[in-house]
Amino acid sequence: MPQGHVFIATSLDGFIARADGDIAWLIARDDPAEDHGFTAFIAGIEAMVMGAGTWAAVQDFDPWPYPIPVLVLSRRLAGQTPPARLAGKVRFLDLAPDAAMDLLASEGVRQVYVDGGKLVRSFLAGGLIDTITLTQVPVLLGGGLPLFGPVPQDIDLQLLSSRAFPSGLVQSQYRVLR
Repeated sequence: MPQGHVFIATSLDGFIARADGDIAWLIARDDPAEDHGFTAFIAGIEAMVMGAGTWAAVQDFDPWPYPIPVLVLSRRLAGQTPPARLAGKVRFLDLAPDAAMDLLASEGVRQVYVDGGKLVRSFLAGGLIDTITLTQVPVLLGGGLPLFGPVPQDIDLQLLSSRAFPSGLVQSQYRVLR
């Protein structure tokens, strides 16, 4: 089974986006002079799985930031053709998390980036996440789309590293214990 990895940012109060999916508050904090480790992270990843909400937030990014194949898991989008500029880079499938990981395993993929609140929660519940790199942005949104929510049982984490950036962002990496 491939290993699942999360690399994501939240507001200090735990939201990945505003209620309408807006992430402008996050993009405004992106400082190109500060290396938050995404390039090094993605270099070790072979495929990405994202949910429909994440797709809605990133589909118009130009240039496309993901140099790896992307699966968008969505009942609504399944079977649709991606925009021409993303042909061969993005697939829309209606699969459960374990089925998506099985598909990727059959394609020889060992390291998978999982992105999107609902998707991260479902992969965590299925025991399919190995590491979480969480960057907290020093802003309180007061509401929006949460990264975490109810879980069927406690999920223990081991802190691997933590660092603060001059911009005020704090990034921590955790191993999910099973």
